[in-house]
Amino acid sequence: MTTDHSQPPHIDTSRAHPARVYDWLLGGKDNYPVDEAVGEKLPPEARDAARQNRAFMNRAAASLAARGIDQFLDIGTGIPTEPNLHQIVQRTVPNARVVYADNDPIVLRHAQALLVSSAEGVTDYIQADVREPEEIVRHAREILDFDRPVALSLIALMHFVPDDQDAHGIVRGLVETLPSGSHLVLSHAAIDIFPELAEQVIAQYAKGGIRLGFRTRAEVARFFDGLELLPPGLVTATEWYDADQEPPAPEQCGIYAAVARIP
Repeated sequence: MTTDHSQPPHIDTSRAHPARVYDWLLGGKDNYPVDEAVGEKLPPEARDAARQNRAFMNRAAASLAARGIDQFLDIGTGIPTEPNLHQIVQRTVPNARVVYADNDPIVLRHAQALLVSSAEGVTDYIQADVREPEEIVRHAREILDFDRPVALSLIALMHFVPDDQDAHGIVRGLVETLPSGSHLVLSHAAIDIFPELAEQVIAQYAKGGIRLGFRTRAEVARFFDGLELLPPGLVTATEWYDADQEPPAPEQCGIYAAVARIP
């Protein structure tokens, strides 16, 4: 399965974009001066957070693949950074199917990297915004079997959807499309772990034209209402790991993270 690359995507380089700022924080090259300007003004802990968040994604994806989950819907994919989610899960489940979605056209430019699947598996990419979940699900159904478990991955995404855009309702609607035995993987910036740092980050992103909705632990927990949290529950990203995995080095972290099963 391939994505149409015949039309070059239009990339707005006059405004910062979360995917490109995140790429800069991870040390990537696929960003523009406007994104770097935001990143440079962030506290140094923001780079740590990006790294910690990425490491959580790796552990969570590997854990679910080890449990036999072979279908993944990753929304807010970001610019490809190896290992990508499909590379992680296809090591364990070579025939895994992965659908990526992101709203930054620069990700479409790099989608070919996201589409290099294992011979047995399938990967696909759609340019879409999580605030248009019906479009994402419609496309994902062309690749994924929604009668079997799907892992929904929302990594460091929902804090870019403020409360007035119904972040909790969006996640609830996505979860309701998934069958029993599916999983929700979610990480989210905290407002209540390091409040002063969080306010600095919010202010700097706002100067770049990006609204943030950092949340308290209780507000993040609402995303998992009605779901069965896997051990160790809702913790910081550096505290989340599967019992069969090597524990990450202890670090301060301002990101909440959890994996939950849909009953």
